[in-house]
Amino acid sequence: MAITDSEPPPEPAVAGIPEINPQVYEWCVRVFDRVRHVLGVRIKMHHEQGQIDAGEIFLFNHFARIETFIPQYLIFRANGAFCRSVASAQFWQGSDTFGKLLTDIGAVPNSHPRLLPILAGSILRGQKIVIFPEGGMVKDRRVVDAAGEYRVYSRKSRERRKHHTGAARLAIGVQIFKQAVLDRDRRGNRSVLRQWADLLGLDGLHRLVEAARRPTVIVPASITFYPLRIQENVLVKGVELFAKNVSERMIEELIVEGNFVLKKTDMDIRLGEPIRPQDLWQWWERSLARYLALRIREPDEVFEFGREQSVADKNFCVLGLRSSVDVLRDRYMEEMYRSVTVNLSHVASHVILAALDGGRDCLEEGLFRRCLYLAIKHLQRHAEVHLHKALCDPQQYATLLHDTTEPLQLLLRSATAANLVALRDGRVCFLDKLHQEHLFDAVRLENPIEVYANEVRPVATVVSEVAAAVARAPELDDRDLARLRFDDELMQLRWDRYLYTGGKFDELNRQQTATADAEPFLLLPERPRRLGVVLVHGFLASPAEVREFGQRLYGLGYNVVGVRLRGHGTSPWDLRTREWQDWLASVRRGLEILEAFNDDICLVGFSTGGALALYLAA
Repeated sequence: MAITDSEPPPEPAVAGIPEINPQVYEWCVRVFDRVRHVLGVRIKMHHEQGQIDAGEIFLFNHFARIETFIPQYLIFRANGAFCRSVASAQFWQGSDTFGKLLTDIGAVPNSHPRLLPILAGSILRGQKIVIFPEGGMVKDRRVVDAAGEYRVYSRKSRERRKHHTGAARLAIGVQIFKQAVLDRDRRGNRSVLRQWADLLGLDGLHRLVEAARRPTVIVPASITFYPLRIQENVLVKGVELFAKNVSERMIEELIVEGNFVLKKTDMDIRLGEPIRPQDLWQWWERSLARYLALRIREPDEVFEFGREQSVADKNFCVLGLRSSVDVLRDRYMEEMYRSVTVNLSHVASHVILAALDGGRDCLEEGLFRRCLYLAIKHLQRHAEVHLHKALCDPQQYATLLHDTTEPLQLLLRSATAANLVALRDGRVCFLDKLHQEHLFDAVRLENPIEVYANEVRPVATVVSEVAAAVARAPELDDRDLARLRFDDELMQLRWDRYLYTGGKFDELNRQQTATADAEPFLLLPERPRRLGVVLVHGFLASPAEVREFGQRLYGLGYNVVGVRLRGHGTSPWDLRTREWQDWLASVRRGLEILEAFNDDICLVGFSTGGALALYLAA
């Protein structure tokens, strides 16, 4: 990635591959809309920092074939931008029709001799670039080696290798070219700028200068599928019925990816922290970028290592840029992998591995669930860890203290079917197969526990907090557990408010007049009396209604919990979905929390709260 002193006839920057066909692109978007609606595919893309508008190069991990075109679809749906992507050259072989379709929707074969210049020109024309820097599907999700280096398995070389650097080279090259444009603009060299604008297919030099003023921004993103199912589906049965000699690899992909589409699966796409390559440069890298920018004669030169430079000059450019590329590559891979959405199966898989590392060959089911619950509570303290919605809603995860939830049952069924664990006499027993290595194209079926664990291993907080929970869970006393359960009540309020905020909810929410703090409260004096008190507010109120009374009781030495009836303190939209049984359950949870601190408990309620207190006491 350097400049050249030779002056071959300039090739138009858009030559070698046609432009995106807007009609075909939008037709494909409409088709995907329909398919998504019919199949009920659940896709959620998180981009709270304006990454889609600001980003130019979007990077995604690659676990399944079906995700190949989904980022482009979602980006177009978000702001109407067309995307170019890089695809394997084999897709253009054997079918001119399919190859033309790929070209029309912005795909470029990875073997194209002008791949980076084509992508750079697309960026300057306002298009987005989608790249999968792992260079292929990473079925085992093992992306970190024993030394902590990012490496993935290469089916071609049959060994683990570093991630591709194409995205880093593209970003750095584009940024250097932008500096070249701004330098010529400052010097008033408009003839060169007009020539470059024509080469890049831009309408006038002003468009080129505007594009150069925008910082080059990389947006790393993580795609997480949940759950991973390994049971056969109708696709597999259909293929086996009509085709012979179907490869095991194809069967594996039909099972895993077919279940993603045919059964309820969350596809969580989280756009990470935007990265500007120039922000990572040292002073000497900035000097090198300026040096190269001043010598560029045409756009393509920034992506060519000098053809006729002196040896010293060439080595200077190569070594300097190679260091910049490697640093940038490692930075965006780190951000990509830590953007994973952590779900219950991730946590459960690490609970199993942490127990194994601690010398256990089984866990009593109740202790296993308590480890899971405690690990979730530990992880909720870390804002940098992105949790699946089921780990933010106590109504879904808190039942682990009493029973096995449906998602956990699904994981245990899959692990049992794969002979990884066995359920015996109320225990989860770990089998020898958990320790075995599996072929790359079989691991998703043979050991989903390993796949789940590998996916979140780059997030060190997950590994350490789960291990701490497994160590702490056997010693957790009733009062510590009660405090965690009260935190669930606070968490439930935050989650319910989140669910009923924004969109159609805002107009009615703005009409609410209540301003008092609606949080439930737990008041525990240093020397409490034997009697504890549960306070229950009335209909259309909140714990604020009984908080002053609770403070007076607390001052007299009583342990006090003020419960929040579900649907209150959030939104009228929330309240309209609730029934009296939901409110009774709220009071019961308050009672159970206080039972850890008091043998005798008095229930006190106002209006509807009084009726609920009488009903529960009876």
